[in-house]
Amino acid sequence: MSLFTRQVPGSVLLIGAGPGELGLLTVKGLRALESAEVIVADRLGARTVIDQLEAERGEALAAQIIDVGKHPGHHPVPQARINEILVEQAQLGRRVVRLKGGDPFVFGRGGEEAAHCITAGVEVQVVPGVTSANSVPAVAGIPLTHRGLATAYTVITGHDQLSELGGGRDHTVVVLMGIGTLAHSAMILARGVRGGDCPIAIIEDGFGENQRVTIGTLNTIAGQAARRGVRSPAIVVAGDVVTLSPYAVGAFAQAEATEPELMRNP
Repeated sequence: MSLFTRQVPGSVLLIGAGPGELGLLTVKGLRALESAEVIVADRLGARTVIDQLEAERGEALAAQIIDVGKHPGHHPVPQARINEILVEQAQLGRRVVRLKGGDPFVFGRGGEEAAHCITAGVEVQVVPGVTSANSVPAVAGIPLTHRGLATAYTVITGHDQLSELGGGRDHTVVVLMGIGTLAHSAMILARGVRGGDCPIAIIEDGFGENQRVTIGTLNTIAGQAARRGVRSPAIVVAGDVVTLSPYAVGAFAQAEATEPELMRNP
């Protein structure tokens, strides 16, 4: 599909909505939303982009919107059913858009959805999106790589894999969906070569009205997050690149000064 070619009936487009900012949606994704007949939408990022687009247009999109959004620990529409919905709607001859937060192929289960469509004989294409893994840290002024500070980065979703993660503070770690396991993740990273004084940042609601940045060290961040009532959605970034953030000025000294001794020595 070229940039401005209309989607053919009876097909599915997996579109990355980005981090919830209409300006970061691709042009191809925008045109597809405007011509879609059915939009199967996630909650994070996707629903926000639809709302922003409709507000900008001054009218609702013509498509039927099927909400399959998930909340932490609550998936009202199971993934298997989402796969079936895509095929069912396409087999009715409709232009189906599957709008997913971030990028469909970065912890978005887009590969599973694409495979299900292909198996069912439904044409499917992917329109990449801007993943929150790099866009949200950018909001806080944190580059994931930087000459002299970091030459690589890893994006991860759970603390179980952290113990096997190599590299030191020059290897940036980005944790998605990690607030519920923050204390354990920080402890695992602190016990490794990064050490307890490794800088870490939490960026809440990256492109939303409640955007907030909390910066500390692996030793202090769990206590800071508890005191501030940090909540999802949020991105966690650990590594020396955190020191480049404008929010980092004076943050580490303040964090260490207010953190109980017990937290500094887990």
